[in-house]
Amino acid sequence: MNEMKLTPAEMLSREPKKWIATLFIALITVMLLAWSGSALESNSTGGSGLSVAKGIFLGILHPTTSMLFTLGTNGVPYLLLETMCIAFLGTLVGAVISIPLAFFGAGNIVPKPVAVIFRVIVMAIRTIPSFVYGLMFIMVTGPGAFAGLLTMSVCSIGMLSKMFIETIEDLDKGILESLSASGCTVFDKIRYGIIPQLMPSFASTLIYRFDMNLRDATVLGIVGAGGIGAPLIFAMNSYRWNDVGAILLGLVILVLIVEWISAKLRTALIKG
Repeated sequence: MNEMKLTPAEMLSREPKKWIATLFIALITVMLLAWSGSALESNSTGGSGLSVAKGIFLGILHPTTSMLFTLGTNGVPYLLLETMCIAFLGTLVGAVISIPLAFFGAGNIVPKPVAVIFRVIVMAIRTIPSFVYGLMFIMVTGPGAFAGLLTMSVCSIGMLSKMFIETIEDLDKGILESLSASGCTVFDKIRYGIIPQLMPSFASTLIYRFDMNLRDATVLGIVGAGGIGAPLIFAMNSYRWNDVGAILLGLVILVLIVEWISAKLRTALIKG
């Protein structure tokens, strides 16, 4: 009863002193940051970095209009369309492969040993960076959009399968038990009891992955996997800042449009 009558100041005064542990953690953090910073190397650029930044900024303000409005293979519209197609088809192919992997990796659908095997497969796919996949497929298929499509597909499988598995395992177990009691097979449970509930969540995840693939497809173009990345890096290496500005301007407009559309779609899915 006496403890309930203590003032806030008295209660704080009785709290254990933790400043020593806090100071120790702060010192360890500073030491780790200093040790990590010792591995960094800086080269004197003589102001070239500022000149590059200035060139890019001026290029965006004065883009090459011929590239923005040319419909040929060297124009920004065609390059953006190729990048968007790589991202869209990569997301679609990845989703088609991810759905069966997710169902076989969900422990509430299949036996635990089977789920563990498929989870390990998904984990192995996710451990390899997209750049490594891009370089691997370029060696197999050669540079071009098809290598980018394969890269986006495999990268999408890793993330989508993981997200789909978590969504499936969060389902109400009572629905699955009632379907099992009625004599439904595994495929019947998936077809009639699970997929209708999962469609909104799956669609939202696909839209989010498409946003990611659109940006990744731009970066993968730098290594020759198609899209707008290769012309961008070539223009930067040759200091054609007006061309760089045209490409970046088109890319920003595309990303903003896709982001606006995807936000509208996700809102519509949430509201049902």
